[in-house]
Amino acid sequence: MNGNNPYAGAPGVVEAGKPSQDVELTPDQRRSLRRAVAGIVEQTRAYLPDSYAIGSELSYGTGGAMATVAVQPPAGHPVSAGFSPDLDDLESGLSDDDRREVARGLAASAALQVMNAVGDEVTPTAR
Repeated sequence: MNGNNPYAGAPGVVEAGKPSQDVELTPDQRRSLRRAVAGIVEQTRAYLPDSYAIGSELSYGTGGAMATVAVQPPAGHPVSAGFSPDLDDLESGLSDDDRREVARGLAASAALQVMNAVGDEVTPTAR
C-alpha cells in the first residue's frame, strides 16, 4: 500500500509527505564543479599511461549535482568514482587534497584491474 502514496519517497532521499525538489546550481557553482572534475581527470591522467581512457560526466537531479569520473584500463573492468558535493563545498571549491585522493584512488583501482586481468602469465622484461 505504501508504494501507492506519491509522497512516500525513497528512503533517505525524500521525506515522507513531501514532494521531491530538484536542486538547481548557480552558474558559479556549475563552473566550480566542472573545474573540480576537470582537475580530477587531469591528475588521474598524470598517474596513468596513455593507454587508459579517462572521462567524466556531470548530471543534475533530485539529489543535487552528481559528478562521475571513469577510467577504462587497457585490460580489465572500468572503474569509476562518483560524488555529490555539498553546496558549501562548491562555493569554496573542492580542496586539492580531495581531488588528489580521488585521482589516486581511480589510478590505483585501474592499475589493479589490469593486474587482475593479466595475472601472473606475463614474463617480466627486466629485474
